[in-house]
Amino acid sequence: MNILRTIGAIATGIVALSAVSAAQAETRVTFKSAKAASSYYQMAAQFAEAIKTGTDGEIIVTVEESQGSVQNVMEASVRPGNYVFTSPPALVGLAQAGKGAFEGRPTEKFNEVRALFPIPSLTMHFVMRADAGVTDFAGLEGKTILLGKGSFGATEGEKYLELFGLTDKVKLSEAELSNAVAALKNGQIDGFVTAGSWPAPNVIEAAAGTDVNILSLSDEQLAMTKRDLTVIPAGTYNGQKDDIRTSSLSVVAYATTQMDDETAYQLTKTYWDQKSAMSSNASWWKGVTQEMLANIKGKIHPGALRYYAEAGFPVRDDQN
Repeated sequence: MNILRTIGAIATGIVALSAVSAAQAETRVTFKSAKAASSYYQMAAQFAEAIKTGTDGEIIVTVEESQGSVQNVMEASVRPGNYVFTSPPALVGLAQAGKGAFEGRPTEKFNEVRALFPIPSLTMHFVMRADAGVTDFAGLEGKTILLGKGSFGATEGEKYLELFGLTDKVKLSEAELSNAVAALKNGQIDGFVTAGSWPAPNVIEAAAGTDVNILSLSDEQLAMTKRDLTVIPAGTYNGQKDDIRTSSLSVVAYATTQMDDETAYQLTKTYWDQKSAMSSNASWWKGVTQEMLANIKGKIHPGALRYYAEAGFPVRDDQN
């Protein structure tokens, strides 16, 4: 009996050691994303699942809710290990320069931030009822527009009206953006402004039930906005016959130099390898292209650079 007990104890120990070894073999990554109700939190969850699938469970990504990009960047200075977060590149630049919300904070840790890959951008949509007859921004004069309140799209839309000399020439609806589609279909407004990854669900809904025009920016207008160019291909929305040239705020997934090169390589490679599968489940991933690497300001993680060199993706000298 003693022999049997000994054998049983040894077997139990082997199982336990195997479990520990398996746990140790996993690489754990924390992904600080956005508010739980946002599309960017959904993207993070999709990314986490894609990484698990693409690495056969060797990398496990845990998604954390965030109150916004400022919090994400702030935590980069104190979070250890494999911390991944999303932010517009300009905000990382402010942190590294000690400006804006980061004024007075030590910049050493922020200087350790490194880019991994672009994710869907915040893309501006100016959506107009077709029967309003508006085909360019000059045509907005005298029209009723819904901007919404408190969002990036609302703030950006208001800025564009000022830049293009339309501040006092457009009637602004006081309704919430959540009511935009119904208000457009009911004729209460001539158009609305929204920002998000494309194709945007509220724009899809609007175009499905109403003939709409989505405005393009001229090269001069795009330069005035100081944002990146995004081209939404023809056919993205119902009735859209031409490409839409609009502005966007790039969003990038970042890590820090505390992440080892191999983990950064595997995350980046798996992300691009799985992008097609992610696109089949959520079309906003279709908008991500290798050309969007050009929108990254600052340095890319060496592990990610290794993948981009292998894949032949375009990388500038200043990103190395």
